[in-house]
Amino acid sequence: MRFVLRGRHPASSSLALDYAHCEAVQRAYGVSYYFATRFFPPEVRRAVHALYAFVRYPDQWVDCPAELLDPVSAGVPRRRRGLNPEAPAVSPSSPMPPSSAPWGNGELAPLARAAGEGQGVRAKLDSYERDFIRAVCGEPVELFPLRAFADVVRRYEIPLRYPLEFLDAMRMDLERTRYATFEELQTYTWGSASVVGVMMGYILGATSPEALHHAAVMGLAMQMTNFLRDVGEDWRRGRVYLPQDELAQFGISESQIQQGIVNERWRVFLRFQVDRCRKLYAEAEQGVRLLPREVQYPVLLGSRLYARILNAIERNGYDVFRQRAHTTYAEKVQVAIRTYSEWRRVWVGRATPPLPSR
Repeated sequence: MRFVLRGRHPASSSLALDYAHCEAVQRAYGVSYYFATRFFPPEVRRAVHALYAFVRYPDQWVDCPAELLDPVSAGVPRRRRGLNPEAPAVSPSSPMPPSSAPWGNGELAPLARAAGEGQGVRAKLDSYERDFIRAVCGEPVELFPLRAFADVVRRYEIPLRYPLEFLDAMRMDLERTRYATFEELQTYTWGSASVVGVMMGYILGATSPEALHHAAVMGLAMQMTNFLRDVGEDWRRGRVYLPQDELAQFGISESQIQQGIVNERWRVFLRFQVDRCRKLYAEAEQGVRLLPREVQYPVLLGSRLYARILNAIERNGYDVFRQRAHTTYAEKVQVAIRTYSEWRRVWVGRATPPLPSR
């Protein structure tokens, strides 16, 4: 489906409230990127909040089917440890000797065990997609993320294929738990992350093929960072997003992941993964020059903040089982200052496309 629907931005108090709820969702769940989002111009910022809320709910349903959120009654979803990047999944001071696996067989949560829940999540995703299309067509729907993001889709002329491909990736999470190669993994990450970058491109007014390519790579870099940070959490959900051929190449077994063993082989493997992520960020940042000047700095800052999670993984000795890699607020401020200085020195003064009015 590759059509777009154009429409004017209705300045209604109810829609403004929908956007406010979306902002609260991002503030609670997307701490690092919310920090960078605050530097966007107001209209762009609102659109980014709506995009985040649109993808947050399906992602939450897929990852935690037993904790389905009720955005209608709650307005703002309750905060859950593990979704907030600033909260460690396990206290860094908690000792875990090799004889005590972080998550033994009794704690595994393979998707097969949750087949009934998976069917319920699939039905919820199908309903979410139907209501989203209805909202884009101007029909009333119940969920505030759909109302707000449908407004964004119309205003920024985002092709419907992209949000629908995102929802397809969420369905894929209910069926696939392993990927043979990095290339095969990208059949998933295209929908789960790269299309989110592409939709950001439309919001930011950068829709040339080159600009959208860099936006897609940014999405991939951030998703791969999440995979490295969340190896333990994903294992408990029955998923391994690390390419199987690369695990074998470095001599890493799934038993080692299950037991949370951090040895030299694991550290060498994680260094390889971290290096690839950094190359992806570097490639993605080449697209900053294609953005309107008003949005360049927050995009660059978002990239640098998320990449700092890789530094935290290194700082933790590549132990992604007992310590959740995160950045402190002080770190964020330091990165923001350095990034602004670099942006002013390198980018300001260059010819850039204007930010489209909506």
